[in-house]
Amino acid sequence: MDPYKVLQVDPEAEDEVIQAAYRRLAQKYHPDVAGADGAARMASINVAWELLRDPGRRALHDRERRGAAAGPTVSPGPAAPPSATSGPTAGRPPETVSPDWTSGRSTTGSGYDPTRMRAADGYGAAGPPPGNPSGTVLPFGRYAGWSLGEVARRDIDYVEWLDRMPIGRPYREEIDELLRKAGRRRSVPAADLQRRGLFRRR
Repeated sequence: MDPYKVLQVDPEAEDEVIQAAYRRLAQKYHPDVAGADGAARMASINVAWELLRDPGRRALHDRERRGAAAGPTVSPGPAAPPSATSGPTAGRPPETVSPDWTSGRSTTGSGYDPTRMRAADGYGAAGPPPGNPSGTVLPFGRYAGWSLGEVARRDIDYVEWLDRMPIGRPYREEIDELLRKAGRRRSVPAADLQRRGLFRRR
């Protein structure tokens, strides 16, 4: 059983995407809704979710999955050093190359694992935080381990997305302040706050 196929998600999907897929399928195939026909499907959905929700079990499954897809390995001998005269990293030492999260190019000292197309365990896809933290540290998503202030400095669109998502509710006040500082949200004029409307209390 491939849990990614059961939950209908990509193997590189972020945790919140997998959780949303599980909830959607659970609502559709719950025995109270789908009857006895949905019971077997719901059981496999629950098994897949239990495996993928645990980061350690998911990482182990991903390694086994990659090993099965690769088949038996044959030692090719020593690898040739990468060419320093061509490509996007030409003329630069490897330690100064920043990770390219879309192509899978390897970098040195970044915590990036090109075989998994994701950062090392404990970090989201964006890798380790850049430093100078400010605000709450996010425990999920591509910016796991980053503070909200660091995310806002790097990717204000992600902060806006988080503001719209239920997962961002605990951080609403902090997100609101960051969006106002970035000019992405305007303050309500004081006159409008004091104006009495149909449902506004005095």
